[in-house]
Amino acid sequence: MKVLNSPSALREWRNTRSPDLKIGFVPTMGALHEGHASLIRRSASENDATLVSIFVNPTQFNQASDFEKYPKTLEEDLEICRKAGAVAVFVPQAPGSLYPDEYRYRITESEWSRKLCGEFRPGHFDGVLTVVLKLLNLARAKRAYFGEKDHQQLTLIAGLARAFFLETEIIAVPTVREESGLALSSRNRRLSPSELSLAPLLYQALKNSPSASIARETLEGSGFKVEYLEDLVQNGRARRYAAAWLGETRLIDNVEI
Repeated sequence: MKVLNSPSALREWRNTRSPDLKIGFVPTMGALHEGHASLIRRSASENDATLVSIFVNPTQFNQASDFEKYPKTLEEDLEICRKAGAVAVFVPQAPGSLYPDEYRYRITESEWSRKLCGEFRPGHFDGVLTVVLKLLNLARAKRAYFGEKDHQQLTLIAGLARAFFLETEIIAVPTVREESGLALSSRNRRLSPSELSLAPLLYQALKNSPSASIARETLEGSGFKVEYLEDLVQNGRARRYAAAWLGETRLIDNVEI
């Protein structure tokens, strides 16, 4: 498995592949878990070669402290990539190498990005869409894989690909969950033992409550601080979306309704 430490190294690797090689791409921010591994395995099963990126993107964090606290487990991440079938991993040594413009140029979406997470994290999706466009341009992959846990993000990235006529197909992969229903997330490792035992209620309330208001009441009555909990229709399908805090950890989830 090849580790590529700069955009130029990634470009060189990409340019030496056969034009007919079908490359699958899995962009991540590291702290990998079984959810990420499922994306990599899916890509490996559907393409000739799979590229993974590990980059904690500073422009999508609203608070510097949150960026600094994001878990970094590179050696473990590389082993997960290798076992899941990646043939190359892009790990920029200099974070600024992806922002030679110092983030003067950025992608902004004016509608869906203003709702849900966008309402509470202004500028977050500008950072997400900007870095994803950069990565997709570098990877030039046949397919790119994203999990449905971040469904709002997934929808925006799919829209980005259509809007800018990108040739990469955006593939949605179902959320991987614990037996309890808790969606796997890098942020779960921040939860205390007592918070971890309570966290599955987020999914259970979203799935089993007859309305969004009842789901909110259930969560708030159990100790969650609900940021948003809404039923919305996107692309003809209704989903229930939520972000809620347990202590100092922000969890998100969604279910189709």
